Order: sequence, then C-alpha cells, then structure tokens
Amino acid sequence: MGLLTMDYWWTRTNPVSAALLPCRNSTFIGGKFIELYEAQKILPAKPCRSYRVNTRAFASWKSVKKLKGDRQPLKTVADSPPTNVQEDNMVHSFENSAAQNFSIIPSRGAVLQACTITSGFIAALGIIIRQVSHVASVEGLPILDCAAEVSFGFEIWHLELITGLVVLISSCRYLLLKTWPDFAVSSEAANRQVLSSLQLLDYIIVAFLPGISEELLFRGALLPLFGLDWKSVSLVAAVFGVLHLGNGRKYSFAVWACFVGLVYGYATILSSSIIVPMASHAANNLVGGILWRYTSNSSQKS
Repeated sequence: MGLLTMDYWWTRTNPVSAALLPCRNSTFIGGKFIELYEAQKILPAKPCRSYRVNTRAFASWKSVKKLKGDRQPLKTVADSPPTNVQEDNMVHSFENSAAQNFSIIPSRGAVLQACTITSGFIAALGIIIRQVSHVASVEGLPILDCAAEVSFGFEIWHLELITGLVVLISSCRYLLLKTWPDFAVSSEAANRQVLSSLQLLDYIIVAFLPGISEELLFRGALLPLFGLDWKSVSLVAAVFGVLHLGNGRKYSFAVWACFVGLVYGYATILSSSIIVPMASHAANNLVGGILWRYTSNSSQKS
C-alpha cells in the first residue's frame, strides 16, 4: 500500500492545493479522492542552489507545514560569512606562508654566484672611478687622483693597524650582539641567509670578496674623490651604511655599518693605503662568520 514518491499527498478540499496545478497522477485511498502533486510543481519555479526534498508515502496536513520549512535553501560554506575563528585562521595561514617564504635559505651555489657577481660589479665600479679620476687629474681637471691619494702600498706597521682594527670591530660587534636585541636579530637574519648553506671553506670566499671589492669602491675610490677629510669619511660611511639595509637587516645594522665605515675611513686616511681597510674588512667578515657558525652549532646541539 505504500507508494514511494518525491512528493506529498493532498486532498481536493485542501486550500493549499487550490493554488497548485492539477497533477497527472491520482488515486483513491479510504474512499477519498487524493491527487498526487509532483515536488517540482510544489517547489517555486525560481531557480536556486539546493533544496531539501523529503520522500513520503502518504500525505497529511502536517506535511504542508513541513514542506514550507523544507523549501528554505541549504546554506553552503560559500554563502555563510566567515566567522572570527575562520578569519583568524586565514590570517595565521597567510602569516605562516609569508614567514616560510621569508625564511627560505638560498642554495650554496646561489650564494657563491651572487657573491661573486656582486663583488665583481662593485670592484669594477671602483676601478673605473679610480682610473677616470687619474685621467682627469692628468688632463688638468680639478679632480683628485684617487690612485695617488690612496695607493696599494703596504708597510710593516700596517699589520699592527690591521690587527687593531680586527680586534676593535670584532669586540664592538660582540658587545652589540649581547646588548642590542634589534641588532642581534638583524645580524642573525643576514648571517642565516648567507652562511647557512655554505661549507666552512666557502666562508673565505664570502668574507674576502665583499671585503676587497667594497673597500676598493668606498675607501679606494669615493673617499679620495670627495677629499681625505672627516666630511668625506662621514658621507661615504653613511652611504655604506644605507646600502647594507635589506635581507632582514634593519636600521640597527645600517647604524653598525656606518660605524664600521667611519673606522675604515679613518684607517685609510692614516695609512694612505687601500690594503689596510681591505684586509681589516675581510678578516672581520671571516671572524664574524666563523663565530656565528660555532654559536649556531652549539645552540642546535644544546
């Protein structure tokens, strides 16, 4: 006796059925004429996303009320606005993704290639400035000859000056790492991106190439070009510091680079040799890299 349909049963006397179209199918149950209305005729003609359709065998007046409630469209995830928890999860997911992108460590080959290309470009720029200033000075133009003001000469007492510079700068760096948290974070970010993928012998390359090329440009070309005085030293040191921003290094690292530039500039004026700041810069880079590697390995083991 059960008749499984996708619709409800309605009597001819039901007021609701008056608004519906006649059905193709009808039957008699209990002496009353009952018409069967298809679900698609009861549901509104307006298209919608989805509806709940209840399967019933027999109809009653209660089914009318239930059908009205069932005609409400189902809510989907796309329809419902994001809750605070969902928004927080989205924000955290974005932040984690950004942090992962930022913390990507370049490969050993990429670091060595970038170091070589950058150092070569800086060194070439320094050589060009020195050569152009020499030619302009010979031609009688009011330009200082950088090659004559700061030469590649070397004397024995320069070793003492180089040693003093290494001790001074390495000691100051160590004190700042212990007392200035922002500088410690900047140094850690820079060292991690550059040194993490390198082998121990690679530290010599990334220490000496930038040290030699940067000093050739800043203290061997720009400093004598602007004049061997404290104004020129300060100007070149400020430019040197600003160019050390980026790659996780904040303003604190730029301040540190300015201080280092002042020290190297004074040593250049004192010695009149580009070898002194070159050797000091390269040695300080090597000491700083080895100390970072040692401390990093110690912290990981502990």
